Amino acid sequence: MDWRGFAQQMASLARDLLAEHTLDDTLKQITGSAVDLVDGCDAAGILVLQGRRVRSLAPTDEMVAESDRLQERLREGPCFDVARPEIGEQVFRIVDFTTGDDRWPVFVPQGRELGVGSMMGFLLYTREEELGALNMYSRKPGMFTGDSETAGWLLASHAAVAFATARSDAQLQEAIATRHLIGEAMGILMGRHHISEDRAFEILRVHSQRTNTKLREVARQICETGAPPG
Repeated sequence: MDWRGFAQQMASLARDLLAEHTLDDTLKQITGSAVDLVDGCDAAGILVLQGRRVRSLAPTDEMVAESDRLQERLREGPCFDVARPEIGEQVFRIVDFTTGDDRWPVFVPQGRELGVGSMMGFLLYTREEELGALNMYSRKPGMFTGDSETAGWLLASHAAVAFATARSDAQLQEAIATRHLIGEAMGILMGRHHISEDRAFEILRVHSQRTNTKLREVARQICETGAPPG
């Protein structure tokens, strides 16, 4: 492993990640870099748990998405486990899918049928939160070494910070857009019905609760049609 070259590539990646403008672009940069930088990695993706559901983010290959769906269905697998911080593990590695693994006796043989030869999973976390798991796949057994695991862990550390930053930026942009949309809807109601700002907001809130619709969507309907949903 050329660690000096790897360090230079990681430094370049850190700058590239800061330059990305959307969350999706950031995640694609992360998983694409896993394939480019980690020896033995043929495909990568990010698995996020939401309750009992699995989200497969920025997979570089359909095999990754299929593996995520399989683990969700079985409720078993290294990526599934590493994305659950209560398990207490930050790294998982299956060296050879042809020999089985006692930790995941059902997932491993079915994963082999998907074309997985070996894999690793890394918890994406910061001091404030756990974000999911960065998962790397090889189509051949025995491709991930100790050096591969170290490189993957270093990449995951950078990725977690970039993921958290990009998600916060996306949430902030959404909040700003929502606030603007609600303000525009309130202005329409105030002008049309000659009511106060407080009364306009109350109309939005009541329609949101009565129809079990997000406030933003009620506001969007008013901006598009001039009236709240019936």
